[in-house]
Amino acid sequence: MTADQVITVHGDAELVARAGHLFAGTRHEFVCAARDLNTWSQPEARQAISRRMGGADTSGITVDKLVSPAALADEAARSHLREVAARGARVRISSAPLPHETIIIDRRVMILAGRGTPGMREFTVTTSPVLVDGVYSLFRAAWETATDLAAYLRGDVPHLDTGSRAVLRALGAGYTDESAARQLGLSLRTYRRRVAELMTTLEADSRFQAGLRAGELGLTG
Repeated sequence: MTADQVITVHGDAELVARAGHLFAGTRHEFVCAARDLNTWSQPEARQAISRRMGGADTSGITVDKLVSPAALADEAARSHLREVAARGARVRISSAPLPHETIIIDRRVMILAGRGTPGMREFTVTTSPVLVDGVYSLFRAAWETATDLAAYLRGDVPHLDTGSRAVLRALGAGYTDESAARQLGLSLRTYRRRVAELMTTLEADSRFQAGLRAGELGLTG
């Protein structure tokens, strides 16, 4: 790509074909902001990017990953982020929403993912210094207010078991207690007890507040 160039590609396959070489060209810094771990909808695209990064000399490269609490919604995602951190990347959890996934390579190339929509996702790739520097500054501002992964996991973020998540989904669907209890195969008394336990876990004073709190922590996905 030439300086100031902006291109738009559609779908993971076209992104890898037209811009995948940029990942292998990383020399100093690789930063990424993402709501969750599903930036690449197709597993083969994820694997292709990983192969390109793995083929590069990553010694001396700073890797910073900023994700929202939604990325910690399941244990598989937590394990992946721990593994990424163990390999030397710095991982932080943002308290603010991250509506777009962004990758910036060496402060010279930016890849911005469009919002998830049915069909192929759109990606914008640019080498425009003005655009890259502007988004990079926003990334660093969010990074400074975010929490280190290890510290975040040691904090008060609740871990909900399968039963608690089922109760949370029932609350979100607006079922009556009687209907929710029947669907979950619980007695009305047991269901209400599980609701009370869920509210305690989420430090919520009402069912509505419990739903808001779960959403803030990325537990409703």
